[in-house]
Amino acid sequence: HVTNGVHVQTWTSREMSMLFDRYLDPAWRTNPSDPEIWQDVERIPDGELWRTHERRRERLVSFARERLRIQLINRGFAQREIAEADEVLNPEALTIGFARRFATYKRSTLIFRDIDRLISIVNNPDRPVQFVFAGKAHPHDQPGKELIKEIIELASRPELRNSIVFLENYDMTIARYMVQGVDIWLNTPRRPKEASGTSGMKVIYNGGLNASILDGWWAEGYTPNIGWAIGKGEFYPPEQEDLQDEIESQALYNMLENDIMPLFYERSRDDLPREWIGMVKNSIIAMAAFFSTHRMLQEYTEQYYIPAHERFTRLTTPDLSAGKAYAAWAENIKAGWKDVKVVSVEADGDHNLPVNSDLPVKAVVDLGKLTPEEVSVQLYSGSLNTMGELIGGEAYEMHICDRNGNGIFTYEGTLNFDTSGDRGISVRILPHHEHLPDPFLTGYIRWAG
Repeated sequence: HVTNGVHVQTWTSREMSMLFDRYLDPAWRTNPSDPEIWQDVERIPDGELWRTHERRRERLVSFARERLRIQLINRGFAQREIAEADEVLNPEALTIGFARRFATYKRSTLIFRDIDRLISIVNNPDRPVQFVFAGKAHPHDQPGKELIKEIIELASRPELRNSIVFLENYDMTIARYMVQGVDIWLNTPRRPKEASGTSGMKVIYNGGLNASILDGWWAEGYTPNIGWAIGKGEFYPPEQEDLQDEIESQALYNMLENDIMPLFYERSRDDLPREWIGMVKNSIIAMAAFFSTHRMLQEYTEQYYIPAHERFTRLTTPDLSAGKAYAAWAENIKAGWKDVKVVSVEADGDHNLPVNSDLPVKAVVDLGKLTPEEVSVQLYSGSLNTMGELIGGEAYEMHICDRNGNGIFTYEGTLNFDTSGDRGISVRILPHHEHLPDPFLTGYIRWAG
């Protein structure tokens, strides 16, 4: 896979761009995937970084108020209620953003699960919190539309009216104001359904932080010094979705009350949240280079586009003979795979081995009408979890040591156990061809047992 990224200059605010221009190598605009460039974020004075981000939060609040006024006018609200739109949100309060497609698995209403606790959080007199929501549902996604309706109705309650705003007609303009102005980007998908996500990447370049379920890109990018993780990456079966929502919503509330709010409002003598700013700098230094489209396109080009072009050239030059031979091999694999199987696996040695011991393994395989040149026989080993399942395994090529006849072959291999703990082993057979870019693309695999 290649992890997604965002176009840095499209999503970085003008104010933050000017700040980077003053303190970073100008190449941050043309080569943002160079990690060395972002190390100079440490040179930015805390006060300048904080004031730059505060200006963007103020712009977001002003923008949200104007958009809310328009929404209320279009819906025919009374003049008094329209005028109150100028008082929603607080330019100095901790501001959390949530904007994306309103699919049900993204759980946009998770923060509303305990409404009394949420009311207490947003109305904290010393440490207020506010939320800006935006997004659209697919035209045929009725449950997604219901989630939007629910948020709008809840946001109209007197206890929440000034602290929660839903911005309609989500577009790139709204997205820019939000990712450039929020202090926290919130993401609450039902793990493991998030493919990647990019919205949280955009706040990196604007002095915002992420708080998210460990899914999608955040499962790859998270460390404790750059943001917050909701839960620890647990999996829940479908029948326990309600339990999952309860546990993770409580974890979110606890995180807000015990970690995020104190860190944001803890100020030094010069009224700066020094630890918060330190985390912002850590976030930029650790992630800015990697989560960019510059790095993404470079990886696509080097790992996929160029190899694909080279493979096409090999299959078609100087004529189509190599391509025809490859097609014939693929048809042969398709026809003969039903007869392929691992007959037996034998591991010579004690079940309790010292660290750095070698374990010889032999496997008898039946390839049917296929030849050893057309397949790869691999020894597979990894740790065992509490359920006895093999996880985090690695594959090692095995080699023929005996040709038994009638398509039966004996393979051998050796494992070296360089760590302690329970280990599992298995043997698998995959198709093999010099022009096959990845054996898993065929959809064929045969495991022992």
